[in-house]
Amino acid sequence: MGNCCVTPSETREKKKGKKQQNPFSIDSGHNHGNDGGKLIVLKNPTGREIEQRYELGRELGRGEFGITYLCTDKETREIFACKSISKKKLRTAVDIEDVRREVEIMKHLPKHQNIVTLKDTYEDDSAVHIVMELCEGGELFDRIVARGHYTERAAAVVTRTIVEVVQMCHQHGVMHRDLKPENFLFGNKKETATLKAIDFGLSVFFKPGERFNEIVGSPYYMAPEVLKRNYGQEVDIWSAGVILYILLCGVPPFWAETEQGVAQAIIRSVIDFKRDPWPKVSDNAKDLVKKMLDPDPKRRLTAQEVLDHPWLQNAKKAPNVSLGETVKARLKQFSVMNKLKKRALRVIAEHLSVEEAAGIKEVFQMMDTGNKGKINIDELRVGLHKLAQQVTDDDLQSLMEAGDVDNDGYLDYGEFVAISVHLKKIGNDEHLHKAFKFFDRNETGYIELEELRHALDDELGPNSEEVINAIMHDVDTDKDGRISYEEFAAMMKAGTDWRKASRQYSRERFTSLSLKLMLDGSLQLSNSTQ
Repeated sequence: MGNCCVTPSETREKKKGKKQQNPFSIDSGHNHGNDGGKLIVLKNPTGREIEQRYELGRELGRGEFGITYLCTDKETREIFACKSISKKKLRTAVDIEDVRREVEIMKHLPKHQNIVTLKDTYEDDSAVHIVMELCEGGELFDRIVARGHYTERAAAVVTRTIVEVVQMCHQHGVMHRDLKPENFLFGNKKETATLKAIDFGLSVFFKPGERFNEIVGSPYYMAPEVLKRNYGQEVDIWSAGVILYILLCGVPPFWAETEQGVAQAIIRSVIDFKRDPWPKVSDNAKDLVKKMLDPDPKRRLTAQEVLDHPWLQNAKKAPNVSLGETVKARLKQFSVMNKLKKRALRVIAEHLSVEEAAGIKEVFQMMDTGNKGKINIDELRVGLHKLAQQVTDDDLQSLMEAGDVDNDGYLDYGEFVAISVHLKKIGNDEHLHKAFKFFDRNETGYIELEELRHALDDELGPNSEEVINAIMHDVDTDKDGRISYEEFAAMMKAGTDWRKASRQYSRERFTSLSLKLMLDGSLQLSNSTQ
């Protein structure tokens, strides 16, 4: 499953009746079939009892929805990875459809050396099990950091691989929508290992010319038209362009201290080619970055045009001189810091999922006086008044128009979530305190080195001690050898990165952000780069 979520309207397409049902999905998000009322997620799983064929071994990773295990075929002794997704964690129709669609997309895409292979799927009463190719070589950035020498030529090789994956997806009617470095792993630890795309949790099927309006993706990599809620497959080229920019200089092209600042930087689309090491980067490389990060999707290069660009056509001739220690240091910091943020956000997300989400649903049901599953502007006004939320009629109308994505004059539950989050401003210091307490196991008011090591144990691979020390060095600004709450909060809020955040949490935050920007009149696409 993906890391950030999709549509703020769980029943949008069904209500509008304008889009054809995807041939790869089951009609109902909560299909109970003839299985005694039990939830059925997958359409045609390989089987029911995974233990009959596979032996599940040690844990490889853990996410919001499930756990990935080492998985061994009992007959052939081949080793795979098995992602086991707990059905208890699939709380909404969106969650269920995301799992179903991820599996169907992996089945639909042809075998490709740079796309992880789906082996089998199993579904029992408690979980969905996805058996796939095992990638043991680590994340893209970690591999780059581990090398002693990083060059423009190496960046070209990686970019070509990523764009070839995009091209394959687009040729087969799939839009990825969440391209980012951590969704690419190396198949093994060898220097010649193949880079593979591993996560299609936010991917969707699309038809030529079809437009989408769901807020999806990770902020650093999100195209401007996503924030405008009107986009097509061109968003994948933008995201690949962001990765290329990071590969060449070590930092994202659009960065700010807050999520609204990141979004506004994306909208402005001004690219900085002045900081080190850009003066030593070739003109061809910079030209490709500009054309992949064109804010106008109609002018942006297609996947084929990227692959035909002189910089990639002559990748073997690209400069093979080191881009410098600065780039490596930036990439390392970018990778390392997100390991701590990722763990903290998981704690916050788990807390939100049981409290805020439940509270929002209760408020929605209170406002839905006719029990219709949707509310109109009058019900919203009365409900907000009962909650002592002072909203003017003009603001109420603006919120209604921004939230009513399918323009039917009502807010369904998913659309209401966006409005309520915008008003409640979820993501406050209370949640940061809860995350901080998770790390501060001995309750001293500080996160100490051993506590950090314990909390991040499942996030770290090789050189874990070096990573832990690097995190402590960067977050511990007063250099007393421990992390205070103030230092922790500053780290979480600075250059906010929601990589690996809860899908529910991310959906609400990004949708509310889009609403806020629309209400502020900030969504103006820029055509300028420098």
